[in-house]
Amino acid sequence: MRILVLGSGAREHAIILALRSEQASHDILAAPGNAGIARDATLVDLDPNDPAAVTAFANGEHVDLVVIGPEAPLVAGVADALRERGIPVFGPGKAAAQLEGSKTFAKRVMDAAGVPTGRAVRAHTRAEVEAALDDLGAPHVVKADGLAAGKGVIVTDDRAAALAHADQYLSGGPVLVEEFLSGPEVSLFFVSDGDHVLALSPAQDYKRAHDGDAGPNTGGMGAYSPLPWLAGAFGGEDAFVDLVTKQIAEPVIRQLDAEGTPFIGLLYAGLILTEQGVKVIEFNARFGDPETQVVLARLATPLSTLLMSAASGHLEDEPAPAFAEAAAVTVVLASEGYPESPITGRVIEGADAAASVDGVHLAHAATAERDSELVATGGRVLNVVALGNTFGQARDRAYDALGRIHLEGSHHRTDIAARAVEG
Repeated sequence: MRILVLGSGAREHAIILALRSEQASHDILAAPGNAGIARDATLVDLDPNDPAAVTAFANGEHVDLVVIGPEAPLVAGVADALRERGIPVFGPGKAAAQLEGSKTFAKRVMDAAGVPTGRAVRAHTRAEVEAALDDLGAPHVVKADGLAAGKGVIVTDDRAAALAHADQYLSGGPVLVEEFLSGPEVSLFFVSDGDHVLALSPAQDYKRAHDGDAGPNTGGMGAYSPLPWLAGAFGGEDAFVDLVTKQIAEPVIRQLDAEGTPFIGLLYAGLILTEQGVKVIEFNARFGDPETQVVLARLATPLSTLLMSAASGHLEDEPAPAFAEAAAVTVVLASEGYPESPITGRVIEGADAAASVDGVHLAHAATAERDSELVATGGRVLNVVALGNTFGQARDRAYDALGRIHLEGSHHRTDIAARAVEG
């Protein structure tokens, strides 16, 4: 197939690498891509957030399938424009993408679908935020209502810090003050054609910048898959996936379809395992980053088949996706100052040496080629992805590879997947 992937991060690189690993030979285009993606796809000078430009390009270049990676093109309505021209696209339309674009919309849909989630108060003013904080109590959870690149959430016992976070976003719209939910978190992806869903393998990511879940929230500093510790609470991964499919994913997809906004694409369920059962923290309308890097690294079913079946409305004909038994770990290398004020433009050395470690590959997040040198162009720069027969082996390989990379001032977490190794 001729496939156009929209996006420029490690998530999109992971999607492209999964497509490249198939026996079928695909012609893969990427817009705008990055230095790593350029090695595995043909880069296109195209604004991924421009519905008319993307549609004209896909139509003129006879693209068979468009895969939308990040959230911004979804909320901009790129998928709608493509579908109007009859071009298969993996990604929900603008209305359904509000499941990620508006926390208020997502809470309403969950309430209507009977999906378990925490209590939330929508606040438009500082006074309303203060009242909600007092009502729900500490720890305080405050979220920007709209898109915030994974950094619009604060969880803190400090009321003043919660108010300061709310002040940062109130000028642009309301915020949500939510009930704090306690328990381990799980990310679970569902491929949907608007009527049916197929679950991928669960993963766990690390949002805080530093070891021990210290520091500010980020877009994600690492992840691992599968989650062997699910066996203790649910009897295994299959039982957990079946429960979430029936209690969360299918009801939400049915609700959106009943409202005339069918969800065609990737439903990301951010879950928390509380003492009262599994609850939804949030939904995203696209593959999560960095969980995609570990989930797709283990995927044995051709990704292109899943994406096209969803885009064309034939997912019911597909069997459940198969996954390798291998353990997968990814660790993010971030620029100095990330997430608050990342320093960019510095040279990255040793990337090829890192990729030469057995079982390791790199997913580029924010890189460019300048004067024949690889440079960092953003906060999260590289994802080191490692496979192993055990989590211990996968971790050893990931950190061995990281040790071969030099980026002045960079930082990474050293405790990714440590829990999986400990059992």
